[in-house]
Amino acid sequence: MAKRDFYEILGVEKSASAEEIKKAYRKVAIKYHPDKNPDDPSAEEKFKEAAEAYEILSDPEKKQRYDRFGHDGMNGGGFSGGGMSMEDIFSQFGDIFGGGSPFDSFFGGGRSRVRKGSNLRIKLKLTLEEVANGVTKKIKVNRLRAAQGVTFKSCTTCGGSGQVRKVVNTMLGQMMSTNTCPACHGSGQIIDQRPAGVDSSGLEPKEEVIEIKIPAGVAHGMQLSMSGKGNEAPMGGVAGDLLILIEEKEDDLLKRDGNNVIYDLYVNFIDAALGTSLEVPTIDGRVKIKLEPGTQSGKILRLRGKGIKDLNGYGKGDQLIHVNVWTPKKLTAEERKILEKLRDAPNFKPNPDKHDKSFFERMKEYF
Repeated sequence: MAKRDFYEILGVEKSASAEEIKKAYRKVAIKYHPDKNPDDPSAEEKFKEAAEAYEILSDPEKKQRYDRFGHDGMNGGGFSGGGMSMEDIFSQFGDIFGGGSPFDSFFGGGRSRVRKGSNLRIKLKLTLEEVANGVTKKIKVNRLRAAQGVTFKSCTTCGGSGQVRKVVNTMLGQMMSTNTCPACHGSGQIIDQRPAGVDSSGLEPKEEVIEIKIPAGVAHGMQLSMSGKGNEAPMGGVAGDLLILIEEKEDDLLKRDGNNVIYDLYVNFIDAALGTSLEVPTIDGRVKIKLEPGTQSGKILRLRGKGIKDLNGYGKGDQLIHVNVWTPKKLTAEERKILEKLRDAPNFKPNPDKHDKSFFERMKEYF
C-alpha cells in the first residue's frame, strides 16, 4: 500500500515553518491519540502515521531528502518509518508538550509502570595492592526486602486496574485523561495485612552479606554499580542497585600516578658514586635492583609492568623509582677529614663542558 504524502498527513504546505509543522503535528496527534479513541482501531495507525511524518519533516536533512526524492529517499537513510514503537512515539510526543512522555505531560501518565526499589550507596576502602590486582570483598548490607506474611487486596481507588480516568476540559474539547493510581502506584493492589516491623509497602530491613568483585585498576572516587542489589521494590517490582564508591587508602611507601607507581629511593652518596645492589618494595613484594656507579640524584629507574593493571585491559603501568642522594647532616672529625681530602679530587670537581656544579653544591640545593 502506497504511503500518503507527509505534508498531507499533517495538513501543511511544503513551505511551512518548523513551528507550523510542530503545531500541526500536535493537533493531529491529539485528535488520533489512542487514549482519546479507545474504540477506534484505525486511530492508532493514524497516530503512528502522524508521528512518522513529523519525524521526517521536523529534521531539516531528512525533510530536504524527502522533498527531493519522496518516500524512496527515506530507504536506508536513518528513517525509522513504520518500525517506530509506541514508546518512541510517546517520547517524541512528550517533547512536543515539554514533558518526558505524553502520559507525564498532557495525558497525565496513564500507563502503569513497574516500580523500582531505591538504590543503596556504600563506601569501600581498598589498599594499593587491592586496587592493583583486583579483589573480592564480602560486606554486610541492610536492604529492604519483601516480607513474609503480607497479604494484599484489590485497590479500592482504581478497582484493581492500576489506573484512574477522568475527563479533562481542553481548548480542543473534552478529553479522557488516564493517570497512574496514586493509591497503589499502578500495581492494582494494596496491602491488606502486614506483620509488625513491615512498612506500608510490604518491605522490611534485613542484613545481607553481598560478595563484591572489584576489578583491577579502579581509582579513588570511581563508582561501581551492582544491578538488583539495592532495596527491593513493593509488589514484586525491580530491585534498586548497589552503588559502591571506591576509596583508595594511602600507602606508606608507594604512591599512585595513574597506572604507574612511584617510589622514592634514598641512597648515600658513596653508594651513588660506587654503585650498589639493593632491594625496593613493589606492589608484588620486594625486588632487587642495581644502582650503577655515578648515579645522580634525580635519576628515574623504571621497572616495567610493576605498576597497576589498566581497568580497560590495556596492559599494566610501571614502577618509577626516583633516586634521591642523601647527604649526612652531621659528621665526625674523621669523616670530615676524609671528605675534605676528596673535595679537591679531580672526579669531585664539576664538568665545565656541562656547566655542572660541584657534587656537594648539588646535594645542598636538592635538600
